[in-house]
Amino acid sequence: MGIEYPLRILLIGNGGREHAIAWKLSQSPLIESIIAVPGNGGTATCPKVTNNTSVSAEDFPALLELARKNNINYIVPGPEAPLVAGAVDFFENAGIKSFGPSKKAAQMEGSKTFSKDFMKKHGIPTAAYENFSDYHKAREYLDRVQHNVVIKASGLAAGKGVIIPTSKEEARKALKDIMQDKEFGSAGDEVVIEEFLTGDELSILTFSDGYTIKSLPPAQDHKRIGEGDTGLNTGGMGCYAPTNIATPDLVAQIDRDIIQPTIDGMRKDEMPFVGVLFTGLMITSTGPKVLEYNVRFGDPETQTVLPLLSQDTDLAKVMVACSECYLDSVLIKVEPKFSATVVVAAGGYPESYAKGDEMNVQTPPEGINIFHAGTKLANNKLQTAGGRVIAASATAAESLRAAVDKAYEGVKLIQFNKMYYRRDIAHRAFKPTADTKEALTYAEAGVSIDAGNQLVERIRNAVRSTKRAGADAEIGGFGGEVDLSKAGFSSDAPIMVGAIDGVGTKLMIAQATRNHTTVGIDLVAMNVNDLVVQGAEPVMFLDYFGCSRLDPEVAAPFVESVAAGCRDAGCALVGGETAEMPGMYKDDDYDAAGAAIGVMRASQRLPRLTAMTEGDVLLGLASSGVHSNGFSLVRRILAREKLGYASPAPWDASSQQQKSVGDALLTPTRIYVKSVLATLPRLKGLAHITGGGLTENVPRMLPKHLAAEIDVATWDLPPVFRWLKNAGNVEAAEMARTFNNGVGMVAVVSPADAEAVKAELEMAGETVYTIGKLTARTNTETGCVLKNLESWS
Repeated sequence: MGIEYPLRILLIGNGGREHAIAWKLSQSPLIESIIAVPGNGGTATCPKVTNNTSVSAEDFPALLELARKNNINYIVPGPEAPLVAGAVDFFENAGIKSFGPSKKAAQMEGSKTFSKDFMKKHGIPTAAYENFSDYHKAREYLDRVQHNVVIKASGLAAGKGVIIPTSKEEARKALKDIMQDKEFGSAGDEVVIEEFLTGDELSILTFSDGYTIKSLPPAQDHKRIGEGDTGLNTGGMGCYAPTNIATPDLVAQIDRDIIQPTIDGMRKDEMPFVGVLFTGLMITSTGPKVLEYNVRFGDPETQTVLPLLSQDTDLAKVMVACSECYLDSVLIKVEPKFSATVVVAAGGYPESYAKGDEMNVQTPPEGINIFHAGTKLANNKLQTAGGRVIAASATAAESLRAAVDKAYEGVKLIQFNKMYYRRDIAHRAFKPTADTKEALTYAEAGVSIDAGNQLVERIRNAVRSTKRAGADAEIGGFGGEVDLSKAGFSSDAPIMVGAIDGVGTKLMIAQATRNHTTVGIDLVAMNVNDLVVQGAEPVMFLDYFGCSRLDPEVAAPFVESVAAGCRDAGCALVGGETAEMPGMYKDDDYDAAGAAIGVMRASQRLPRLTAMTEGDVLLGLASSGVHSNGFSLVRRILAREKLGYASPAPWDASSQQQKSVGDALLTPTRIYVKSVLATLPRLKGLAHITGGGLTENVPRMLPKHLAAEIDVATWDLPPVFRWLKNAGNVEAAEMARTFNNGVGMVAVVSPADAEAVKAELEMAGETVYTIGKLTARTNTETGCVLKNLESWS
């Protein structure tokens, strides 16, 4: 038998969500009366609503008796607890229809392990995870993983069972609190440990009858108690909708790839979902991923999105359509407005707080709603009765800022002792975007390419004064050379070439992550690559390691990585210097430098300036990552985006095993020596793309009358550089002047040799792109002209 009108509703719950539901339901002409059990100070004054505290919201038989006594014909359970406990099944078995999922379907919120396994089964994107019911196995896993984690009590924990630790120590403590100390009771008998996803969070409320879905505008809530999203987790301190990141395309993608497959999967698993599904999402660099499901209206999302429904959208009719499986025939209309909610909590929440304080709440003007949560009427006086006490919600047609400002005007209508609220609700919506935030540059990060060029010019004469037979003492190239035959040695003696360099502030990442196994390779690469671009074969290497306190656990892996680089380059590590200098460096900081010596014959010398002509082809050899330049800017961008080195690398999310930011950035500089030496006779010039990027390094191998014309659209900008550009709002020209952008070496070859050289380099293991050509240079033109920079946007 179908549901008959008028509706006499039993509304279970006493939070802000329930007040908002009662507020919207009371506007329906289909509603005769609503009994709220137990309700709160807000539902007590809502039209058509009566509070009843004579029975417990958890006592289903007593609720049934109350329902029959009052001729109730529809049940609306608000919170998750009665739904997970089987309220819908209980009342429907007694002949009263309900709005909400069955006990079986409610497991999607009742058990985090159940929902994660469901997502895996149905291919719904979510964070990598493991389930644990054994504390010691969970602790071992926690100690083993390198990425940041989120720890979730599997059962119901009143919205507080999700812990986001900021360190291993915090994670261990959270695990102990949940599993051993039972902070959340039996909810913590089992835990889910999943990877910490980065991005923007969204919450979407979706009506469903088991087949059809109709989603409300995406909202974003604020879980942390403190401003700037700091401090302990709460049930939610505020919310706003719609969000600026939820574009129509993204909303369509979420419905298509996540919510509809969820509803379809639940039906196929013989637990059709009826009611409203809350889907918590993280919008990552690789797309939306599910954080969690709730099987009821969210709080404070409900207080935010229900006021966006039009006057002619009847919530009662929508609920009944879900229960009766004809949702596709019901109108849900959302007003083109913005909405914001500011939650006001008791002082001390979410820890200990007072109850029973008298309150004064003034009548709000049109466009502002006051939704009660932890309040009650005692002797006709309004009192606090919970942690999250009350909330001010507001809508505005003109802008989100206007809605937020109105919500804070609503907060001014509320007074009680030690009330607390966040003053930054919707701050993420107002953070700078690519259109408004400061565009970072390498110079602003503390490194000036121009200053380096000016220094070279200033010291050029001093360096020239050291000229001797066989050495012209000219600086500005990739290295220096001595022709031993001209220096008085044997007439057939080779030319010696030297290069010296360091690793730069990439060392700070190695020190912060305590991973010293790759930066020695960087040190060798920066030197030997500078030798080979002059036509020299590296034969020996020397390193310098300076520190405040010599720690063999740091120094040994560093030197071992230097040796690994030398083996790759085919040169001998013949010596070095280790300097322990307390006071010169801080704590465990260290610095490193290296010098490489190579040899060549005069016929091998690069660049061959007189051989270069217009039309010569430019080949780009792919880099392995950021290499060893631009890290001052990289660190500045990471700091502004609040990304730690242990965070999952947002540009690496598509890989099977996502690396941390630190591990991804420590990918060592590629050593090109062996592959390039094999093609040396057919090369006219080589440029190692280091500090200064393509813009500054390519002209160093060219004669004054020629310029390099490079089409940057001929290769794909690697994900790490695309992320740096977008996150730092770095101009494309600045990117080209700072980073290698995916090309670590550029070669000049004749058109006739281009294909053969490209093939030979690829046979040696290089990825090679044909990136441009040499053109005539005018007096006003730079030595490197970059085309299609807009393709990096």
